[in-house]
Amino acid sequence: MKKALLVMTLAAFAAGCADNSIPKAQLPDLDTSNPLLAEWDTPHATPPFSKIELKHYEPAFDAAIACSRAEIEAIVNNPAKPTFGNTIVALERSGELLSRIEGVFYNLLSADASEEMQQISLRIQPKLTELSNDISLDPKLFERVKYVYEHPGFCLNKADEKLLEDTYKSFARSGAALSDEDKELYRQYTSELSALTLKFGQNSLAATNAYALNITDPAKVAELPGFVKEGMAAEAKARGEKGWTVTLQAPSYVPFLTYSSDRALKEQLWRASNSRGVGGEFDNLENVKAIANTRLKIANLLGYKCYADYVLERRMAKDTPTVTSFLQELLDETKAFADQDCKTVGDYAASLGFEGELMPWDWAYYSQKYRDAKYSLNDEVVKPYFKLDSVKKGVFLLANKLYGLNFTPNTSVDVYHPDVTVYDVTDDKGRFMAVLYLDFFPRASKRAGAWMTEFRGAKIVDGEETRPLVSLVMNFTKPTEEKPSLLTFDEVETFLHEFGHSLHGMLGEGVYESQTGTSVYRDFVELPSQIMENWATEKEFLDLWAVHYETGEPIPAEIVERIVAAKNFLAAYGNVRQLSFGMTDMAWHTITEPFEGDVLAFERESMAPTQVLPVVDGTAMAPSFGHIFSGGYAAGYYGYKWAEVLEADAFSLFKQKGIFSREVADSFRGNILSKGGTEDPMELYVRFRGHKPETKALIEKMGLGKENE
Repeated sequence: MKKALLVMTLAAFAAGCADNSIPKAQLPDLDTSNPLLAEWDTPHATPPFSKIELKHYEPAFDAAIACSRAEIEAIVNNPAKPTFGNTIVALERSGELLSRIEGVFYNLLSADASEEMQQISLRIQPKLTELSNDISLDPKLFERVKYVYEHPGFCLNKADEKLLEDTYKSFARSGAALSDEDKELYRQYTSELSALTLKFGQNSLAATNAYALNITDPAKVAELPGFVKEGMAAEAKARGEKGWTVTLQAPSYVPFLTYSSDRALKEQLWRASNSRGVGGEFDNLENVKAIANTRLKIANLLGYKCYADYVLERRMAKDTPTVTSFLQELLDETKAFADQDCKTVGDYAASLGFEGELMPWDWAYYSQKYRDAKYSLNDEVVKPYFKLDSVKKGVFLLANKLYGLNFTPNTSVDVYHPDVTVYDVTDDKGRFMAVLYLDFFPRASKRAGAWMTEFRGAKIVDGEETRPLVSLVMNFTKPTEEKPSLLTFDEVETFLHEFGHSLHGMLGEGVYESQTGTSVYRDFVELPSQIMENWATEKEFLDLWAVHYETGEPIPAEIVERIVAAKNFLAAYGNVRQLSFGMTDMAWHTITEPFEGDVLAFERESMAPTQVLPVVDGTAMAPSFGHIFSGGYAAGYYGYKWAEVLEADAFSLFKQKGIFSREVADSFRGNILSKGGTEDPMELYVRFRGHKPETKALIEKMGLGKENE
């Protein structure tokens, strides 16, 4: 009997591993005169940007979509019994050409767009949505996936098992199990949502670019620090204007609010920024409602009470109650401190002769003055030590100390804009790890903010490894004719943050591209980025590279001490402000009935528990809140605070064993950075840290409850 059982077991094992070959598809002929469709005979197979013209995109997309359809058809019509290889891996490998084209087009649509590109995106997006729906709603394809899910065999490793689970659930969560009638509704809703989010993003960018405040009276800029005036003058010159110009781009907008005492101009600027998308030519109010309602319809169709329930099922937090209680716990622990922060700044403003109620456009100015008075620290003191080239050197040095990475300029790699620089990244054994693109400065063709993205991820196919092409895109203060680019402390933190994302991408290891690098749950993806910010206030790190750009003098110890002391200044206020974003996000995505009310009133109510400054009529963040209405953070903005809890706890291990500890860094790399989405993130975190994270780590890091020194 035992021998018979062994034979049966071996037969079952063989059956589970048999016929894993990927079916060959009859692909359409490609026009290789189109550089997007040709082989890229370039360094590391990087995109040949200088050869790509706008006219190439649509034909390339059409051809790639046809290829993807042929690949799917080959899987569906494969006469062999479904297996992990001929179905799940085949699906993973399909669409490679389309992914390559999307990687170029959509990254440039954010970093170097034009009106024509935006129009192309409007024409392409419905085709991509249709393809996605055709794949996810194909009953024969789902039947094969379901069969493998229910009969996985015995030859799968952990990454294989995760890919199988992710693939099956992706189909189920994309309507594959719906009736034919409901599948058509799903197609309709997702197509509508795709168009709505695209339009929202375009309106937001247009509204940002549509406003500029030009000042010609020298008296109104006389008080401003030199770097602010120089930046404004450069902006005016670039626009063909006289005097000084402020835009709604953060490097222009924030310094003016911080250093100008002209309340009238600041109110005008603040209202313009905080009413983007509220009425007018680029109105997003109806888009906000339509997006929220369409997401609700999709969730209901798939059997969920609200969109947040649908989203959080595939997040580290797992469910809506966990997120709402997490946000509430942090609010309960910090709101009183945030109120005290506001009272402190308000009292200080009054001591300087300010009369009346402190308004949002007053906040940056008086909080900065208080910060200067208490810590004798402002951007003018700090910026000379944070020359962009020096900061970059420091960031690269940190990556070398922690992970043995080296960065070598590669001028032979084509770039999409003259501002972009490129580096080959290798490890301490000489292994090629990635190509890194750096794009630092604002321009009208680039959306606001800072982000990491990839033109290509890591994977292994038939034993041949492909390494990632990683891009960091930021909007730092531009150099002027008189000065190099000097970063604020916030910009230094931003650099470190986005570089953390890039490390996640560059150090990713794995067979399947959908599991490598930053392809992890949304509320886990910010851990590698936010932990990097901790080094910005470590004297041992700053002493290695932070020197005065004119004198070469190392940053004085007392300035570093003041930076550290000022780090938690208004920490509670900043925390509650972030919680307000997370709570309004959850409010929009926990609606259970279609919303037809007033967007501004809804936001006021959802943010009321977190309100610390006066509400201003006619303003709202939702109409320009791209993270949740046109990005990937719907029902997920809490993830920033979630990750702060993770990173505070994680960095405490570096503090314990040394901020450059290779032992801790190797563990973080091995358990977090290199693993990507191959395992459950909580299991990975506990393996690194030894326990689950708790909010107390973040509260302690912010220094709340301690007496101010």
